[in-house]
Amino acid sequence: MERETLFSYVRENFQSEPEYLWRNQPGYAVLRHANGKKLFAIVMNVPGTKLGLEHEERVDILNVKVRPEHIGSLRLKEGILPAYHMNKGHWISVILAGPLSSSEVFELLADSHGLTYQSERK
Repeated sequence: MERETLFSYVRENFQSEPEYLWRNQPGYAVLRHANGKKLFAIVMNVPGTKLGLEHEERVDILNVKVRPEHIGSLRLKEGILPAYHMNKGHWISVILAGPLSSSEVFELLADSHGLTYQSERK
């Protein structure tokens, strides 16, 4: 999946625009709730070796929050890794150019949006 496909889905379904917060990481985009500004996903381009891959080439990943009870089974899927730079008990990294279908990525994104919205309301 291309970043722009993901961002179009986010615009249409969550009324959110990617925010590029870090000058030293221009490929990192935060996706936040439209009303409360709590983040529900991060898109990053990370060297493959930082993800446990065998190459240095940068890889686009999507970090999303998932239910802790689903972490183990999700990480068994090809294209899903332990979260990069996030709590590995609550977040996962999805390789955007990986084998997951668009609908699977969108479902994970929607779940993350819902989970973070609930915690935002508390």
